[in-house]
Amino acid sequence: MKLTTSFIVGIATLSISSMTFAAGDVAAGKAKSAVCATCHGAEGIAIMPAYPNLAGQNAEYLQAALKSYRDKQRQGGMAAVMQMQATNLSDEDIANLAAYYSSLK
Repeated sequence: MKLTTSFIVGIATLSISSMTFAAGDVAAGKAKSAVCATCHGAEGIAIMPAYPNLAGQNAEYLQAALKSYRDKQRQGGMAAVMQMQATNLSDEDIANLAAYYSSLK
């Protein structure tokens, strides 16, 4: 099998980007999730159809989404609401929330 340069670069990029996501503390995430529960439900199941379920979601996706909201890179839909909620979250808070919600079934 011949490996192309773009394939090798793609694999290297995936490897590097996956290392930028820290594993979080589930208990700390649960403690921090009270404000999230208002829209996303106490167990990560949204209370209204306009809000996504977070229970069982991929932790890396949740971290990327929260960082994008915090950094005002994500727009549209409920972005303005999420940007306000994520503004004061540290990278550690985000990793903990992601660990908590990804641990739920």
